[in-house]
Amino acid sequence: MRVTVIGTGYVGTVTGACLAYLGHHVTCVDTDAAKIGKLRLGLAPIYEPGLEELIALARSNGGIDFETDMTVPVRESDVIFIAVGTPPLPSGESDLTSLEAAARAIGASMDSSRFRVVVNKSTVPVGSGNLVGTLVREGLQDHTVTFGVASNPEFLREGSAIHDSLYPDRIVVGAEDERTVQVMRRLYQPLVEQLFADPSFSPRPLSMQPVPMVTTTLTSAEMIKYSANAFLATKIGFANEIANICERVGADVTEVMKGIGLDSRIGRSFLNAGIGWGGSCFGKDISSLLHTASEYGYQARLLEASVAVNRLQRQIVIQKLQEKLFILKGRTVALLGLAFKPNTDDLRDAPSLQIAEKLLQMGARVRAYDPIAMSVCRAQHPDLRISYCADAQSAAEHADALVLVTEWPEFASLDLADMARRMSQAVLIDGRNLFDPARARAAGFEYAGIGRSTGKPVRADAANR
Repeated sequence: MRVTVIGTGYVGTVTGACLAYLGHHVTCVDTDAAKIGKLRLGLAPIYEPGLEELIALARSNGGIDFETDMTVPVRESDVIFIAVGTPPLPSGESDLTSLEAAARAIGASMDSSRFRVVVNKSTVPVGSGNLVGTLVREGLQDHTVTFGVASNPEFLREGSAIHDSLYPDRIVVGAEDERTVQVMRRLYQPLVEQLFADPSFSPRPLSMQPVPMVTTTLTSAEMIKYSANAFLATKIGFANEIANICERVGADVTEVMKGIGLDSRIGRSFLNAGIGWGGSCFGKDISSLLHTASEYGYQARLLEASVAVNRLQRQIVIQKLQEKLFILKGRTVALLGLAFKPNTDDLRDAPSLQIAEKLLQMGARVRAYDPIAMSVCRAQHPDLRISYCADAQSAAEHADALVLVTEWPEFASLDLADMARRMSQAVLIDGRNLFDPARARAAGFEYAGIGRSTGKPVRADAANR
């Protein structure tokens, strides 16, 4: 099938490359000529393991190309994906400016030569499928054109997006007519039946089964996306709430989460306590869902609490540093990791930025090392007065404290004794519970994790002093 993907951000580029690898002919369109120029050279606009390799495979058989004008690609396509950004506004609403412009332009580009499906791939507020249909119709030059509208939310995790695209848990398609559903079934047949050869850099899981394709109404598909992210964010928030109680009563949250995660009704995923979630999805999606609920006169108290818990969790690093160092003014604090999670250079809503800004406000000197995200941080935050280091060891040199912010795999293999010897004061705040506390203390560190007991329960009267 011929496919157009409008928008070459994270979702659009990954979606286009994966569909091309599955055998479709894909044209990725973006108004940003610099992005398109990079893609034509085989360079991905974002850091994502395996993405450039996948683009190279798709380009080698002529399955993908990149354009700045959608007119011809839309006219020749069977399926047109809208994968433009929908950033949050101060009100919590999603900014649909790019989505609306894309929908009108799609309508203006279509003719009556074939039936097409316009697919919302962007994360959009409930009701946006109907809006897209209206805007496409408003853009039509030929009113004999026939088209369908589908909502097809993505469930990609940054850092493992290729794996999640090729071997998904499910495919969700929302549509109001069977003809649209059938086009989407044909599009995803190789994925559903797992008929393709797996790439060497992203092998098929041994337990992989045919992928369920869930068909719903437009509105239900939009709600599935928001509900999934809201639930995952709330699950992390729950782990963090329990972690904070564990510290006070003398329990270890890693043991507690393992114990409850073995319950099949709960599951182990997303029960890792730490300094909270970040990235472009959870905060934006919960804010949008809260705004939608408010529009319909409902207060979603559990979702409000999830956001509040996450916001407060980031302050725990500052509190732990104060407990260990007392005065932060003039101290040197080294951050290990800047990206909001490993295997990405994404700094959107990254805990590292808030921690760094607070430390700087309090008069501390801040250093940072991240294997991938430092150049992005320099470019996006030129006024952030932190020192970038060549490696973890130089970040630790003469520092008063080390804060593990992002659990990059290379940090797990650090020589902790060597790190401790380099420091003025060997304080380690493990914001992701990456290290074994006994090993860290044996290496010479004064260690503090998240929800990991120091061995003495905190009495209520002492905690309130």
